[in-house]
Amino acid sequence: MATTSFAKKLVDITQQQYSTYKNMDESETKLCKQIQKYWTELGFNFTSCVTVPWSAVFVSWCIKQAGATSIEFKFAQSHSKFVNKAITNKLQNSGVFRGHRINEYQPKIGDIIHNNRSGNTYNYDYAINHDSYESHSAIVIEIGEDNSGKYALTIGGNEGDSIRVKEIRLDKMGFIKPRNTNPFISIIENLK
Repeated sequence: MATTSFAKKLVDITQQQYSTYKNMDESETKLCKQIQKYWTELGFNFTSCVTVPWSAVFVSWCIKQAGATSIEFKFAQSHSKFVNKAITNKLQNSGVFRGHRINEYQPKIGDIIHNNRSGNTYNYDYAINHDSYESHSAIVIEIGEDNSGKYALTIGGNEGDSIRVKEIRLDKMGFIKPRNTNPFISIIENLK
């Protein structure tokens, strides 16, 4: 399946944020001003760059900048809110952002990979019925293969107090390999 123009724009925006701020800490003035922009341009109240998690706001801002509307994507301060909406879309076979189980869907460029944080072990079944729990997600910018096999690269905000790239290993079929620490919960398919 070809990468859509929306997904390409989303990846460009996400990569621009990474290129500009990757070596900065959230407490540094330049990145902190940008974090404030993420919050306020989504209509949320900004309070702090350091004490309030901003990773869901980063994902939401990138998706909005790429051209998605609030009807298409639930812009939120918590990953669990937009994941719950995307899972509902999948179950109802509607919408352009749909949340899948990691063993039923292979990630592609422009999707969002969602996982636990802080040692939690929530799963997809939990996410179906809950929209308020601690988690994390990041935007897929590349799918590739190296000497170790297939992988996905993501960019996320508030990773190590900055904007960072992470590698997620995939199996031979292209599905995310499960992990024990902060296990993956879902993948939001981007159909826009």
